[in-house]
Amino acid sequence: MGDFLQQTAGPWTMYQVLVALLLAALGFIARLVLNFVARHQLAKITARTESRADDLAVEAIVGPLSAILPVAGIFLGARFLVSLQPEWTWLAQLDRLFRLVSILLITWTAFRLVNAGALLLSEMSARTESKLDDQMVPLARKGAKFFVATLGFLLVAQNLGYSISGLLAGLGIGGLALAMAAKDTLANLFGSLMIMLDRPFAVGDLVKFDGGEGVVEEIGMRSTRVRTAAKTVISIPNQNLANATVENQSLMPKRRIRFTLGITYDATAPQMQELVARIDAYLKNHPEVDAEQVVVRFAEFGASSLDIIVQYFANTRDWVEHLRVREDVNLRLMGIVEEMGLQIAFPTRTVHLVGGTAAETARGAEQDRA
Repeated sequence: MGDFLQQTAGPWTMYQVLVALLLAALGFIARLVLNFVARHQLAKITARTESRADDLAVEAIVGPLSAILPVAGIFLGARFLVSLQPEWTWLAQLDRLFRLVSILLITWTAFRLVNAGALLLSEMSARTESKLDDQMVPLARKGAKFFVATLGFLLVAQNLGYSISGLLAGLGIGGLALAMAAKDTLANLFGSLMIMLDRPFAVGDLVKFDGGEGVVEEIGMRSTRVRTAAKTVISIPNQNLANATVENQSLMPKRRIRFTLGITYDATAPQMQELVARIDAYLKNHPEVDAEQVVVRFAEFGASSLDIIVQYFANTRDWVEHLRVREDVNLRLMGIVEEMGLQIAFPTRTVHLVGGTAAETARGAEQDRA
């Protein structure tokens, strides 16, 4: 056996060749072990989850590792043999080749992991009502892949002996110029991100903002479209909308109705007391009014009326339905006032004349007109 190991095969002994073959075989053995663990152990764990993203992540890692482990074994064996020949000068080229192959495999792995992460984000966004996060997932996937590809390209260029400092400086200046040219677009993009994170409104919500109100139809990457009551469409840049005060009327549990009911001054105190009591009882027994938030009070003596504050909440968020409830209540209040022999006041002014009778004053006015 010792004689066999001392035999030569080219510039190496059989012992050295066997060591190199063993290193190469270890790479293939490691690949077999990895495939066994991935298929029998990790597959069982990922099968228990509903998400497909973890299955894709395992495949993303196992595939490149299955390729690089045999390559690493062969490289180590070849490097061992080359290192035994000092006169050979291409050991550095062999190391560089292995680094390039490793960079390409790592980049490939990163690409596959980005797809797994994008799938996870898609599954999470599918559980939300907002459509903006669904639109953000493809953009995030493309941006991540662009970053990975750029980083891989720079590493490959550096290992090939090119100086990347000038390239990075150029990219920095170009990126700054691009950012300055597209600052409004970037501001709208970040505005859409803020809307997605804060979620002040969603598609289908009735919102009120500076300049109008309407129903949100679409939340895009640059702007948000709102359908107004006149059936026109307003496109609002997300930058402005993220910094504006937006009232989401669709989030109100009920709609408040508040007004002042004016009664003429010929009403007596007992009549006013009875009127307030009857209005309060009617609203609290109305099936479409929140009985716990009814407020009816004789508030003040107005310029031409005795003012009663009426406030209640309709048990609906729909604008048209709340108008129907409001109409029903208004008609009934008019009926209560008429049943009591009272009158709803309107702006009037009474003039008291001092220093003469009304007839003399009227004749004087006629003479002045003549």
